[in-house]
Amino acid sequence: MKLLAVDTALGACSAAVLDGEKILSHQFVPMARGHAEALAPMVADVMREAGLGFDALDRLAVTTGPGTFTGQRVGLAFMRGLKLALKKPLVGVTSMEAMAMATEKRNAAVIHDAKRDEAYLLLWDGGVVLEPMVMGFASAIEKIRAFTPDVIAGTGAVQAASQTGIPASDIEQPDALWVARLAMTRDADDAPPAPLYLRAPDAKLPGGKTL
Repeated sequence: MKLLAVDTALGACSAAVLDGEKILSHQFVPMARGHAEALAPMVADVMREAGLGFDALDRLAVTTGPGTFTGQRVGLAFMRGLKLALKKPLVGVTSMEAMAMATEKRNAAVIHDAKRDEAYLLLWDGGVVLEPMVMGFASAIEKIRAFTPDVIAGTGAVQAASQTGIPASDIEQPDALWVARLAMTRDADDAPPAPLYLRAPDAKLPGGKTL
């Protein structure tokens, strides 16, 4: 199965093309902003490096979140467009699942600093134990302590490690390589994946309505 995966959900932009377990091409660039400008050229690069035309792909994959409001929308909109143009199935994978799998540990916690003294948290034992959710940072620490994972990943990992004694991974962002590997194992259907928003966006329209 030939698969193109992308991620723009958090603090990086990445794309990968796999043929089964073989990595045909892969790019990962940390970035706080600029995903919209970076994604299309990156996808063109990895497809060229893979030596494939888009019509040779069997499946597409993208992170659904949690992530920044804009970042999530960039990747999803781009891949939904490809899905329509190519008539290929598109699989959604959460950003935190991809990070957990990337640790290559049986048990992992992924904690992302969501600001406001809050965190996004996922617990993983080769599959999802606790779905991604937002909670107070202190509550997330207690859940990690109770779960006792082998490693903690994410932007909140160092702080969590200092409070739990559990090692921190250097994985702070999702990577399309692991999005692709997860998507290989999942069923695909015709419905496009929806963005996973764990809290309302900060920006508001006149009258107090959120975007």
